[in-house]
Amino acid sequence: MGQGRGAPVERERAGRTPPPPLRVLRRDQPVRLTGLGSGLLAVLAMLAAGVLVARLGAGSPAAYGVLFVFCCAVCALGVRPTELVAAPVSAPIAFAVGALPVTAVTAGSGGLAGRVMALVGFLSLQAGWLYGGTLLAALIALGRRVLLVRRRRLARAQARRRPSRPPRSPRRSPAQRERSRH
Repeated sequence: MGQGRGAPVERERAGRTPPPPLRVLRRDQPVRLTGLGSGLLAVLAMLAAGVLVARLGAGSPAAYGVLFVFCCAVCALGVRPTELVAAPVSAPIAFAVGALPVTAVTAGSGGLAGRVMALVGFLSLQAGWLYGGTLLAALIALGRRVLLVRRRRLARAQARRRPSRPPRSPRRSPAQRERSRH
């Protein structure tokens, strides 16, 4: 009697698919972002970092630069292997968008022209952080691409080495081996 009840419940559970968030957590591969998603994440993260630095750090360029380098590394590691080129491309855009709140602190009341000049000055003076973060994203993307190509070549080489039929038993006698050749 107890066994009859348990079986239908188990079948129902096995037949149902888990909700999407649980399916994502159960996958073996990590979640990968598209190129657009990686760029959008970088822009939003740097905008939040710019606001944070403007409010708490009084517009500290070093704090903003460190956050930018970290954001570049995270986005380069999170993008899909087929869209690796998007990581270094979106980095300068994210840097410029995130610099807007940082330069708003230093621009004062110069109007639109003052804000544009503050942004241009910030971008030119912080070019080291911009180039460093972009270079880091490019190196990570290049390294991931090299690993991907190596894995594919290794998989192809292993597929070629596989025999078309299973190997014969080594326990056969020489007479049996001779008969099977004819």
